[in-house]
Amino acid sequence: MFRGVNTLNLDVKGRLAIPARYRDDLLRQSEGRLVITINDSNSERCLWVYPLDEWEEIERKLVRLPSLDAHTRRLKRILIGHATDCDIDASGRVLLPGPLREYAGLKKRVVMIGQGNKFEIWSEELWGAHRDEWLSQTVEDGPLTVELESLSL
Repeated sequence: MFRGVNTLNLDVKGRLAIPARYRDDLLRQSEGRLVITINDSNSERCLWVYPLDEWEEIERKLVRLPSLDAHTRRLKRILIGHATDCDIDASGRVLLPGPLREYAGLKKRVVMIGQGNKFEIWSEELWGAHRDEWLSQTVEDGPLTVELESLSL
């Protein structure tokens, strides 16, 4: 289970040092093998980082979706089409591929956010702007989805 917010630096080659608190779990869970892809929203440009076993489960579900549906084709093209296999190196770093770094606008300072079964990697600037926007939003009262109705915090 991955949680928390980490502000990190990319090195000049585009490598990211995985925080030590996650590294052992990732090495144990997927032998340090990760899949990095872009998210499916143009307005929230970040990368999604999955341990390989988590990604394979998602990919199986995506592949089973009907290809005649335009929404499904779009989702497959974005998520599977950009999925890139990466390994944690002996120094605990992962190389973020150039095209994915470019998509997410990643420069030197990045933010890595745990999302349970995956991580999101944001540019520090974009993360700060979105976080502030989300914190200032008020939620309108209205019907909740079935999944949210059953959630008790």
